[in-house]
Amino acid sequence: MGTPLGDFIRAKRDSIQPETLGLPERGRRRSPGLRRQDLAARAGISVEYLTRIEQGRDRRPSVAVVHALADGLSLDGVEREHLRYLAKISGGECVVHARPAPPRHTVRPSVLETLRLLEPGIALVTNRLGDVLAYTGGFEAVAGGTGLLDAGSPNLTRFVFTDPRARAFFADWDAVADELAFDLWLGPSVENSEWFTAELAPVAGPDFTRRLHSHVVPQRGVLRLRHPSGSDLRLRRETLELPGDAQQLVVFLPADEASVQAVEQLRRPGHGRLRAIS
Repeated sequence: MGTPLGDFIRAKRDSIQPETLGLPERGRRRSPGLRRQDLAARAGISVEYLTRIEQGRDRRPSVAVVHALADGLSLDGVEREHLRYLAKISGGECVVHARPAPPRHTVRPSVLETLRLLEPGIALVTNRLGDVLAYTGGFEAVAGGTGLLDAGSPNLTRFVFTDPRARAFFADWDAVADELAFDLWLGPSVENSEWFTAELAPVAGPDFTRRLHSHVVPQRGVLRLRHPSGSDLRLRRETLELPGDAQQLVVFLPADEASVQAVEQLRRPGHGRLRAIS
């Protein structure tokens, strides 16, 4: 049985073209990407040891080996951090602590007050599982009519993977899906993340499970939306981590003048005040 660490290394290796690392082309291959022997040579480990890591038969590679694999794969800073995180998971270091898991649907009053001060801007409080915990009237104006806020306890991850309307709303649906699947690895707690993943997998299908195990580290560029009203929006995102709550405060900023005007148009009918999901 494989491990998250082995899955990530194998997926990343398959995605790399040897010539991008200055390696010679060795003719036709049975599988795409970087050969296992090439990665082993670049990392200074044996092919047999790399095979054991990828197959999950060695779950505790040393810190030096993890760093060497990161160098061999030419990982960027975010990917290196994720590799170290997966090494801890695979080695059993990231266990559920005795303290209770952070609540999924409770937002501190001071965070709600911060959100209130952002009105009429577009902002929400969420977590790595995609729970929409509270949002401004500006966010409601942008998300209204898309189906995202229809549920009593809206969840962005569930919406993206199970509601057909999400593919129409998110112009770059694949990129958004990659982001949300990746974030599940950083869920509020081990038990919450595992429970949510088990609940979602049967209804989300292969689009979800493939992304979850490929560990694609998202770029998180400008968010492009196609609102049901006909407006097209381009939004930049600024995220404030709330570590004690395992939550994030996300603010969306129009990326161009056309988006500024589209947001103003969506606000005109008038929407509700700040809302917290209880």
